[in-house]
Amino acid sequence: MKTLETDRLILRPFRESDAEDFYAYARVEGVGEAAGWAHHRSIDESRAILTDFIKKDDVYALELKQTGRVIGSLGLHAVNNGEEYNPQRELGYVLSRDHWGKGLMSEAAARAVSYAFEDMALNTLWCAHFIDNDRSRRVIEKTGFRYLKPFFYDTRDGRHLESMLYILPREDYENRLKTTKGA
Repeated sequence: MKTLETDRLILRPFRESDAEDFYAYARVEGVGEAAGWAHHRSIDESRAILTDFIKKDDVYALELKQTGRVIGSLGLHAVNNGEEYNPQRELGYVLSRDHWGKGLMSEAAARAVSYAFEDMALNTLWCAHFIDNDRSRRVIEKTGFRYLKPFFYDTRDGRHLESMLYILPREDYENRLKTTKGA
């Protein structure tokens, strides 16, 4: 995984030394639940998940430049539906409640999207949010995804929630770039 930067963030691979920061935001009720997992109950749970992130190598730590602390994560997860013919990934993310509403996730998602199309040569990105998660919906829409359809998602913590699925094909991304540069 290549380290990426924005004005306020460094998107980098997780390290074992990030466990305390990870636990600090993942233990807050409502943070994980908005992404489909139960908030963490112990630092050991966070360490185990962190080990999985490091092994899979598809989840970025979001490090706030101002403090050097990890305040969230962003994944570009493999999608198992014909990826060999249509390179694609699913964008997923979570952010510390202390940093909601500051535009940080939109900043990180925009950087990840440009990396996905320009460096990873993907053809398609997917993203979804639970129907009542307006913060996530706004990030998805700001990043250029278009609504595709509703669906139900079975969360890791046992909930069956209505969700909204979005798609961002390469063509839409490129057209948006042309529009932005022409403005």
